[in-house]
Amino acid sequence: MNDSTLFEAYKLGNNSLQNKVIMAPMTRSRADQNHVPTQIMADYYEQRAGAGLIITEGTAPSPNGAGYPRIPGIYSTKQVEAWKPVTKAVHDKGGKIFIQLMHTGRVSHPLNLPDGAEVLAPSAIAPATTEMYTDQEGSKKIPAPKEMTLEDIEKTVQEYVDAAKNAIEAGFDGVELHGANGYLIEQFINPESNRRTDEYGGAIEGRVKFAIEVATKTAETIGSDRVGIRLSPAGAFNDINPFDGQEETFFYLADKLADLKLAYVHLVDHSSMGTPEVPRTLKEGIRDAFGGTIIISGGYDRDKAESDLNDGLGHLVAFGRPFIANPDLVKRMKEKADLNEPNFDTFYTPGKKGYTDYPSMENE
Repeated sequence: MNDSTLFEAYKLGNNSLQNKVIMAPMTRSRADQNHVPTQIMADYYEQRAGAGLIITEGTAPSPNGAGYPRIPGIYSTKQVEAWKPVTKAVHDKGGKIFIQLMHTGRVSHPLNLPDGAEVLAPSAIAPATTEMYTDQEGSKKIPAPKEMTLEDIEKTVQEYVDAAKNAIEAGFDGVELHGANGYLIEQFINPESNRRTDEYGGAIEGRVKFAIEVATKTAETIGSDRVGIRLSPAGAFNDINPFDGQEETFFYLADKLADLKLAYVHLVDHSSMGTPEVPRTLKEGIRDAFGGTIIISGGYDRDKAESDLNDGLGHLVAFGRPFIANPDLVKRMKEKADLNEPNFDTFYTPGKKGYTDYPSMENE
């Protein structure tokens, strides 16, 4: 095995990555109550700038998409200004950073949304088992969303575009569209959450139409080499589950995304966290249909990452929880050093504890 594979430089569009280690997007809920990024977020990402590419936590492209407490947004001038110290800190350390645009759709609660915002989805179907935490009242049952009108859809597509423009203004190197984990884009793709009978529902072409429109218009606005998309085929999360015809659906979607020449497709496999394993044939089919850079993620350590890179399953490997507890993860993996274990109790709590206080090797 070629031990240097993971640590080689990689050209991603016009971005030169210092290695093939990607920091996966992870919600950490450290923005303020108004979804504005905080200074400790700049410290957190700066500590992890040794990654080839950082993909930020899911960030709301609009008030309607801010369904969780204390997730950041990128839809206001104040938020754009608050992101600038984050991107500068990462760039000053030689890193690259994409922002993940995450519209929560039906996975939301009105208590978490800004005034005037509403819970929207392709169809008025509430998640059956998923509950939503609120700072005000703790865990709450999720209400049925409003079914989006054609006007709502058009407006939401434009919100993604405007958020992408804001991201570039804030200094980001690109954006990742969150089309995975049961959020809005995937709510359109999956026939269980999308019961529409118009042009955005029904057959495969209808259910992927929203994803294609968001990707197309975002790419036209900021450049296709600065746009990636995250997909979770065969995923089981937020009341989205595997469905009949999923291979055909995702192969069709990957083929359409190939036409757009996007920077990458980021494939998620959460089987390490107890969900069904994504069949290798599905991963390979998406890889082959897309034809461009594939980021693979889900429960990776150094050895498994090297193996799948050498095997050609993907080009870059995303690491999630190891990056929470190991700000210098790349160095630790390169030197085969021990890794810190993350504290699950502080994943989503406010403040520095369990966020910026994990030691690097020099400080242990």
